[in-house]
Amino acid sequence: MPRAERTSAGGVVYHVLNRGNRRRRIFHKPADARAFVNLMWEIKREIPMRILGYCIMNNHWHLGLMPYHDGDLPCFMHRLTTTHVRRYFEHYHDDAGGHVYQGRYKNFPCQCDAHFLTLLRYIEANALRAGLVTRAEAYPFSSAWLLANGRGGVLDEWPVERPANWLELINQPLAESELLDVQTCVNRGRPFGSGDWVTQMCKLLGLDFTLRPRGRPRSAKEQEATLDNQE
Repeated sequence: MPRAERTSAGGVVYHVLNRGNRRRRIFHKPADARAFVNLMWEIKREIPMRILGYCIMNNHWHLGLMPYHDGDLPCFMHRLTTTHVRRYFEHYHDDAGGHVYQGRYKNFPCQCDAHFLTLLRYIEANALRAGLVTRAEAYPFSSAWLLANGRGGVLDEWPVERPANWLELINQPLAESELLDVQTCVNRGRPFGSGDWVTQMCKLLGLDFTLRPRGRPRSAKEQEATLDNQE
């Protein structure tokens, strides 16, 4: 199965994200971001999907999704992104030009344990890390805002218990190692979880390539030079 068409596994949490082409803005005003959020709920009525968290930024977005069945994720995301692109061009006409997105959306699965909480902290604190707000829940186009304003019920139930002090947690910076781990998964499309779970998911979803180091293999001479320098 080609990489771009691999089947998603039902009952697995996914971090899904995409950026504007050349990192350009895709949400030019608050109404644009609100329309995208509303579109998620619209598509959800047609293609059932558990929406666990999100953050819609000016030129990209992060979603925490949990499909019910294999294949649900690509169907949901195809409908969401193609409808968004069509409506974008209808609204902005010739001023839009070119492609809206930099390419196909990225996604990686996440283990439903403490790793899930780390991932949702990463997603919901996106605007805070970008310096757009002083509190994560103050950003109106995020699931943290829903929780802070008594509207968290529109989100689907989490696979793990949400800590009682969740809003305080997301306003605390992630440990540098946690942030690096999530960003590596974002860049590589690598599953986010414990070692054994990651290996299992890579085999299940055909993601073994995400575990291999990038770049060309070192030649024998280069390896020998490294050993000489270490002695």
